[in-house]
Amino acid sequence: MYLIAEQQYVKVERIVSSISQIDTEHQRTMYLYNEKLVTKHREFPIQDVIDMSYRSIGGKGGLLYVHTTNGVYSYTVKSSPLPFLNAFKKYVKK
Repeated sequence: MYLIAEQQYVKVERIVSSISQIDTEHQRTMYLYNEKLVTKHREFPIQDVIDMSYRSIGGKGGLLYVHTTNGVYSYTVKSSPLPFLNAFKKYVKK
């Protein structure tokens, strides 16, 4: 198994109390291997990943969608994931 590409993404944790709301961003990394796609809490066998797509939001990042046989998973990214998507299409979905 070897690493093909990495993509940074963020997870926003929102803590709400009766008088305040605090948003905390957690920086995470998604790893694309020749056999699987790995995030902090999920692993997708590469044969289960059908496609990936990206939707820009407001010019500052957007949503990276991972389309799998079990559904679509979205990840918030701060910058364009086009190199990651191109690596997926070049090395995985030939």
